[in-house]
Amino acid sequence: MLSLWLENQTLSVRTYVSEPILARGEALVMVRLAGVCSTDLELVRGYLPFIGIPGHEFVGEVTQSADDSSLVGKRVVGDINIACGKCEMCLSGLIRHCEHRKTLGIRDWNGAFAEYLTLPIKNLHQVPNTVPDEMAVFTEPLAAAHEILEQVNLQPGQRVLVIGAGRLGQLVAQTLALTDCRLDVLARHPRQRELLVSRKITVISEEDILKGKYEVVIEATGSPNGFTLARLAIRPRGTIVLKSTYRGNTEVDFSTIVVDELTLVGSRCGSFEPALELLASGKIDPRPLIEANYPLELGIQAFEHAARPGMLKILIHPGL
Repeated sequence: MLSLWLENQTLSVRTYVSEPILARGEALVMVRLAGVCSTDLELVRGYLPFIGIPGHEFVGEVTQSADDSSLVGKRVVGDINIACGKCEMCLSGLIRHCEHRKTLGIRDWNGAFAEYLTLPIKNLHQVPNTVPDEMAVFTEPLAAAHEILEQVNLQPGQRVLVIGAGRLGQLVAQTLALTDCRLDVLARHPRQRELLVSRKITVISEEDILKGKYEVVIEATGSPNGFTLARLAIRPRGTIVLKSTYRGNTEVDFSTIVVDELTLVGSRCGSFEPALELLASGKIDPRPLIEANYPLELGIQAFEHAARPGMLKILIHPGL
């Protein structure tokens, strides 16, 4: 099986990795498309000590199942958190925070930059026929964007700022634009700004930030500097939603957070059902975010392309 392999912060293309072996309750999925995201890039930089096949944004086709053949031949996307189902978190319904969880392409589970992957059948979601692969591959990051609406009760007319208009920030902006909030998006690169303007989303520069006026700020820059801007923009008793993952630490003045009575919300994964509904309805079409497509054997070049400043979505085609 052809795959990308990450070890010691170095990517390589391997052709000798064995095809995955199914366990009970699992399905074998032939990967049709996989997307490179910021977390993948941070893994290469040492965000987590992962060894294996990275990649967690994918759409594929079920080719085998250990227990249930009903999904064989179906296009699917998959929740990336593999939970034990037995710990306190799982029993309380918080399976994304399973005490023993594994994470597709991120922690102890080989991911989507390969010809095949395995996932528990319960993690799989069938893709509607009306949603092409180039849209379905965005299901996981779109679910992460939609998670904000599940965590924060946005009210009509609230001032909301999204800081960062990259891969995830674009999806966050499109999702929040469906509400009645007053949305501003801080975007630095021309292509990012062009895409937002085409969707009639208000784009601002750093000097245009209304200091201390936003009731909700979403930080999606992937950089520690993003929190500094979020802190500048948020008003007292406001909520900062943290979407970035990056290597290392950032300095935070917690005294001012206490004084201003701010709420910090960590936001990671989301539910796939509303994301698939948004794609199927056409309310969100992420295809304009696609910058380039690469075959799997050129996966290293795909990562290099994705790491360029201002790049949006780079896709890898295992079958190309």
